[in-house]
Amino acid sequence: MSVISFVSSKGGVGKTTAAVVLAGELAAAGKSVTLIDADPNRPLEAWSAIRAIPSTLRIVVDDSVDTIIDTIDNANQLSDFVIVDLEGTATDRIGFAIARSDFVLIPSQGSMLDANEAAKAIRLIRNMERVVGRSIVFRVFFSRVASAIRERTFRDIERQFQVSKIPTLPTALLDRAAYRALFSIGGVLDELGDNEVGGLSAARENSRAFAQAVINGLQGREIG
Repeated sequence: MSVISFVSSKGGVGKTTAAVVLAGELAAAGKSVTLIDADPNRPLEAWSAIRAIPSTLRIVVDDSVDTIIDTIDNANQLSDFVIVDLEGTATDRIGFAIARSDFVLIPSQGSMLDANEAAKAIRLIRNMERVVGRSIVFRVFFSRVASAIRERTFRDIERQFQVSKIPTLPTALLDRAAYRALFSIGGVLDELGDNEVGGLSAARENSRAFAQAVINGLQGREIG
């Protein structure tokens, strides 16, 4: 049983997309997953209402600082994986979720603004490590990456992370139409048909590689 939180103090970086993609892959592998929608905008709740989701997936909504710890702990006893999707602002709730996490994932796009926000998230994780008295494993991952072109700024950010010894996932979540379609037609990649959205094969290949990279990082086999 593992708790994975998606954290960024900036909205629009792909946290919810990554959470849904990861949850879908885990469910396809036969794992039970609880997705905790801790964003006041409730994007996961909206996504799950469009179309039936796999029976091994369940959505719990909790955007309260007073109950988020209990919600995570309860879900952790019922599911193989708990995935927490947090809002894109700095709140006490984010700190509490980090404290309960086995693995924290920090999305970053190819911009200096996102890189700076990722650095803020890392500082928060370090502070929470001092509060709880244990190490909290985390990885930065690149999201919404163009599959064909990596701009100079993107490459510069990659090098800065390497120089600063910031651990990153070896697999980025690419910018795929199939990922965007999840929030218009609902469901998970494994259950979509080729007649519903194009590029499914490439999206599934990327999503599986992303999920495997997360599992490897959770198990300590990837060090960035």
